[in-house]
Amino acid sequence: MRSGPPPPGAIKHVTSLANPIVKDIRALALPKNRKASGLFVAEGLKLVADAIEAGWTVKTLVYATNVASQPLVARLSAAVHAKGGAVLTVNEAILAKISRRDNPQTVIGVFEQRLMPANALRPQGDAVWVALEGIRDPGNLGTIVRTADAAGAAGVLLIGETVDPFSVEAVRATMGSIFTVPLVRMSREEFGRLAARWPGTVVGTHLGATVDYRTADYRAPVLLLMGTEQAGLTAEAAAVARTLVKIPMAGKADSLNLAVATAVMLFEIRRASLKL
Repeated sequence: MRSGPPPPGAIKHVTSLANPIVKDIRALALPKNRKASGLFVAEGLKLVADAIEAGWTVKTLVYATNVASQPLVARLSAAVHAKGGAVLTVNEAILAKISRRDNPQTVIGVFEQRLMPANALRPQGDAVWVALEGIRDPGNLGTIVRTADAAGAAGVLLIGETVDPFSVEAVRATMGSIFTVPLVRMSREEFGRLAARWPGTVVGTHLGATVDYRTADYRAPVLLLMGTEQAGLTAEAAAVARTLVKIPMAGKADSLNLAVATAVMLFEIRRASLKL
């Protein structure tokens, strides 16, 4: 990354893709640049507004000149300035290049990435945590984060080599839940130690399981372990789970999409814990 955002002050109108700030924002599409800068991009007026409401700080706010008069955009601009961020107005062509979409959102925010340290995780009460082993699809990851939010899960653990949760595709799929659901990265070894001392149920889905997910005993706090999109849980991860369950298939399909299976499990655990 070549340069940081300009200091707060008057709104800066940018008309060229060669502008260094625009180039830096566009560069965040690449994993290496997100890793080097610790930044990521989120698109959409509501999503950026929700992020600010959740206590996140916008480093750089970019919006289309044709929405500058909207009251919410003006309030966002003022809020970003108050926190020391920069504000840019651009035309739709530049927005399309930043977002790499023909029909881009009119508002884009650049944020600092947040990950909860693995040693800060404290399983307690009736919390449910989702652990994803080696997830590779950003759309699946984003959808799972959104589903975890909807189901009231405490957070999502990313085990081993996983897709970047701050990629544009993953952030889009969260529909804003990236700003409310804690994310934790950990090695397989760290996860093994966590699971060994987990005070409640550690449950994983597995094609070879014999226990129906609707009949399992989910003692809180629950740690739900889900495997990769293609192969499911590895033998190593399956051995960590104290309970293995299956979701029976009624038709010809032999498995569910990972995000769908995670949703089924989360809402069953919620139903069981609330005795619905």
